[in-house]
Amino acid sequence: MFFNDGQRRIDFVLVYEDESKNENRKKSVNKKQKRKRQAYESNLISNGLQLEATRSVLDEKLIFVKVHAPWEVLCTYAEVMHIKLPLKPNDLKTRDSAFNWFSRLFRVDENIIKPEQEFFTAPFEKARLSDFYIQDKDIFFNPATRSRIVHFILSRVEYAVRDNVKKFGINKLLDSGIYKAAFPLHDSRFNRRSEDSNCPNERYLLYKEWAHPRSIYKLQPLDLVRKYYGEKIGIYFAWLGFYTQMLIVAAVVGLACFLYGYITKDNCTWSQEVCDPTIGGNIIMCPQCDRECTYWNLTITCESSKKLCIFDSFGTLVFAVFMGIWVTLFLEFWKRRQAELEYEWDTVEFLEQEEHIRPEYEARCIHVITNEITQQEEHVPYTACGKCVRMTFCISAVFFWILLIVASVIGIIVYRLSVFLVFSAKLPRHINGTEAIQKYLTPQAATSVTASIISFIIIMILNIIYEKVAIMITDFELPRTQTDYENSLTMKMFLFQFVNYYSSCFYIAFFKGKFVGFPGDPVYWLGKYRNEECDPGGCLLELTTQLTIIMGGKAIWNNIQEVLLPWVKNLIGRCCSAARSEKTIPRWEQDYHLQPVGKLGLFYEYLEMVIQFGFVTLFVASFPLAPLLALVNNLLEIRVDAWKITTQFRRMVPQKAQDIGAWQPIMQGIAILAVVTNAMIIAFTSDMIPRLVYYWSFSVPPYGYHSSYTMKGYINNTLSVFDISDFKNESKPIPLPWFGNQTTCRYRDFRYPPGHQYQYEHNIYYWHVIAAKLSFIIVMEHVIYCVKFIVSYVIPDVSQKTKSKIKREKYLTQTLLHENHLKVMKKNMGKIADRIWQGADSTFRPKFD
Repeated sequence: MFFNDGQRRIDFVLVYEDESKNENRKKSVNKKQKRKRQAYESNLISNGLQLEATRSVLDEKLIFVKVHAPWEVLCTYAEVMHIKLPLKPNDLKTRDSAFNWFSRLFRVDENIIKPEQEFFTAPFEKARLSDFYIQDKDIFFNPATRSRIVHFILSRVEYAVRDNVKKFGINKLLDSGIYKAAFPLHDSRFNRRSEDSNCPNERYLLYKEWAHPRSIYKLQPLDLVRKYYGEKIGIYFAWLGFYTQMLIVAAVVGLACFLYGYITKDNCTWSQEVCDPTIGGNIIMCPQCDRECTYWNLTITCESSKKLCIFDSFGTLVFAVFMGIWVTLFLEFWKRRQAELEYEWDTVEFLEQEEHIRPEYEARCIHVITNEITQQEEHVPYTACGKCVRMTFCISAVFFWILLIVASVIGIIVYRLSVFLVFSAKLPRHINGTEAIQKYLTPQAATSVTASIISFIIIMILNIIYEKVAIMITDFELPRTQTDYENSLTMKMFLFQFVNYYSSCFYIAFFKGKFVGFPGDPVYWLGKYRNEECDPGGCLLELTTQLTIIMGGKAIWNNIQEVLLPWVKNLIGRCCSAARSEKTIPRWEQDYHLQPVGKLGLFYEYLEMVIQFGFVTLFVASFPLAPLLALVNNLLEIRVDAWKITTQFRRMVPQKAQDIGAWQPIMQGIAILAVVTNAMIIAFTSDMIPRLVYYWSFSVPPYGYHSSYTMKGYINNTLSVFDISDFKNESKPIPLPWFGNQTTCRYRDFRYPPGHQYQYEHNIYYWHVIAAKLSFIIVMEHVIYCVKFIVSYVIPDVSQKTKSKIKREKYLTQTLLHENHLKVMKKNMGKIADRIWQGADSTFRPKFD
C-alpha cells in the first residue's frame, strides 16, 4: 500500500506496457505513445503528485506507476473540489427506534465493524485549516477521498497539444492504449485478514460481513460500504436494500392472493362448466384460423381454465389496488431515507458545490458567449444553433432505434400468426379431448411458449446493440457534467429497454384477441394474416407465461453474465500467473489481474432493477407472484453484487452522488402508468368484468332465467353461435368425419345468433360489459390516485429529525467558520486601535524639559 520508502501511501496506480519490450507494434507508434506518456507524467509531477515506477513480477513488459498525493496537494484540491471535511464531533442525541431491538438481530456485530464516528462538516478551506478536526494528517483524508482527488487531477492533466487544442485526461490515454489500466488499490486480500495491525482491512470485513452468502440475512454495513467505495456505490446498495425490504410486504400479500386463488379454484363455477362433459363436452368451438384449423371441443381448455382460476380471481383485484398504494409508499419512504443519507454522507449541497465540468466538455469549449447573469464571457462547445442541431439529431436517432425495436416486435407477431397455422395442422386435436397431450400442448400454447423464448433471445441481442447506440448518441450530445451525462444516458437506455422488454407484454395484454371479428368475417392483419386470437383459456394466462419466461430468463442470464464470466476469467488468470511464477505478487499487481470496472459503474445494475420494478408493478394484476420472485432475486442480487465488486473487480474510483439520479423520476412515471395498466388488464384482459356483469345482471330476470344470483350458465351465455354455412370459401375448414351433421359452432364473443334480425352484431350483453369495463377503469384509477395523493402529502420528504440535524450543522458551521474569525478580527482590530491611540497620545502629549 506504500512506496518503497514505506511512508508515502499509494493513492492510484497506472499501468502501461514497456515499448522497448513490445515488438508487435511499429517503432514510430511506440515512440509516439512513449512521448505522450512521458509528457503526461511530467505534468503530473508539475501538479504536485509523486510517482514511482515498478516493473511487474509476472510480466516484464508491464510497468506499474504508483501515484502519491502529498498533504499540500490534497489540501489544495480539497478546496477546489469543495469537499466537506469534519469540523467537530456530532453532539446531537439520537433516539432509538421502537423497533431497534428487532433490527439489532439482523445488524452486523458492532465489535466486528465499529460504527463510524459522526461529525459536523463544512467545505474545506486551507485558510481555515485550524478550524477543522485534524488529529492526524495521515488519516484526515481517508483513502477514498485521496483516490477521488487524485483521479480528479489525472482526468485534467494534459499530455499533448494539437492544432492549439489541448489533449488531456487519463480516460483518453486509456482509450488510445497508452495506459492499460488506472485504478485505486484494494486495501488487502478479501479472504485474509491483514497481519499488520496498522494496515486497514476493510475489504476483508466487507467480504466476511457483507458479501459472503452466510450474511444474506444481515443488514448491510452501508457506512463502511460508503467509506470504502464512495457515496455513489453506497447510495445504490442503500436503495437496493430498501427496495428489497419493501418487497417483503408486497410478496406476502401477493402470495396470500395466489393461495386464495389456488384454494378457491375448485369452487370456480365457470371452470367446472368447461370441464363438465355434459356442458363443455357438448360445446363445439369454431376454428381459430383459416382452412388448416378445425373444430375443437371446449373441454380441451379444462386444464388452462383451472389455472386461470388461480390468477383471475377476486384476490387479484385486491392485490392490484394494493400494489398501486404500495408503490407510492415505497417511493415516498425512499425519499425520506434518501434525505437521511444525504445528510449523513455530506451530499446535501453536493450538486451546487462539488459538481465539476466533464473534461470531454471542457476540451470542446471553443465558442465564446456572454453569460446573461454575470455579463462575462465564457467558453462553450457549441452555439445555440449548434445545440439545436445536436438535440434534433439525438432525438431523431432515439426514435429511429425505438421504431426498430417495434419492428422486431411486429416480426414476432408475424411469427405467431404464421407458426400457429403449422402447429394447428401438426398437433393432434380430437373431439373427445382424452389424449394427455391435448391438455397441455395446444397450438396456442405451443405458439405462445416458442414466441416468448424467441422474443427473449431477441431482447438480449438488441440490448447489446442499444447499449452501444445509447452511449454514442449521448457522447455526441456532449452533456456538461457527469450527472447530466448519466441522466441523459439513463433516459435513453430506459426508453430502449422499456420498448424492448415490455412491448410484447403490452401486445398480449391489450391487443391480442381484441380485434378478430367473428368466424364469418375475420379481421386480417397486413391483408394476409388472420388476426391472432387468445388461447382458449384466455390471454391472461398467456401474459403470465410471457412474464415468467422473461423475468426468469433475464435473472438467469444476468447472473451468468455478472458472476460466472468474471469468476471464470479471474480463475484462468490466477492459474496462468501461478504457473508462471512462485514469487510474492504485490498488491498492485494482484489488483491489476482483477476484472476492470466499466466506465458506467453500476449503471446496468440500476437498469436491471428498474426493469424488474416495471415487471413487478405494470403487470402485477396478471401475476401476483412477481413480487415474491423479485424478492428472492434481490436477496441474492445484493450479495452477488457485493461479492462481485469486492472479490472479482478492481476497486472503483470513489464518487459523490446526492441521490439515485434520473432513476427516481423514471420509477415515479412507472408508478403512475402501473395504475392504468393494471386497471386495463383487469378490465380488458381478464374475464372478471364479464363474470360480474353476468352475475349481477344476466343471471336473473329480465335477461336471465335463474331465480337468484349465480354463475351457472355463464359459459353458455358468453359463447356466441355461428352457422357453419356462413363461412367464406377462403376460411372454411376442411370437414372431418367425426363432425357429423353439426350445423353450428361456438366462439368467444357477445353477438346475436344466426336467424336474428341483427345476426352477428353485438348484443346487449356486450354493451353492458363495455360500460362496466370503462366504469371500472375510471373508478379504480380515481380511487388509487386519490389515495396516492393523500399518502404523498401526509408523508414529508424530509423527516423532522433530519431537518434538525441540517439546521444544527449550518448553525455550527456559521459559528465555527465565521463568528470565530470575527472575534479574532475584532481582537486584532482592538490591538491596532490601542497602538494608534498610544501613538496619537504620545504625539500630542506636552513635552517637559
